[in-house]
Amino acid sequence: MLPLLAISTFILILFFGLIVFFIFCNWKIFTKAGQAGWKSLIPFYNIYIQLQIAKQPTIWLLFFFIPLINIYFAIRHVHGISRAFGKDVGFTIGLILLPYIFIPSRTYLFRF
Repeated sequence: MLPLLAISTFILILFFGLIVFFIFCNWKIFTKAGQAGWKSLIPFYNIYIQLQIAKQPTIWLLFFFIPLINIYFAIRHVHGISRAFGKDVGFTIGLILLPYIFIPSRTYLFRF
């Protein structure tokens, strides 16, 4: 019983650590884009601000709630964010397939 408790505690700490790390990354991404960092903490409002950063219509916020159509608009949105930071299609594919590597790379932490 004790090893199971230790493993689950480790997974829980790792999970919360990743959450804090991605909150920090989003904060840095927003400040790098010229927005206030606290705007990344508010649900739905952060997506609205990301749409403004990517220069995409705000009606897309509603399209994110329609099943199957949201996949198309989410990929287009990620590509718009990539272009806003001066990246190309390869970086967009990286953001979709390997977000744990490419999202931190949009901050000042890593550069490639």
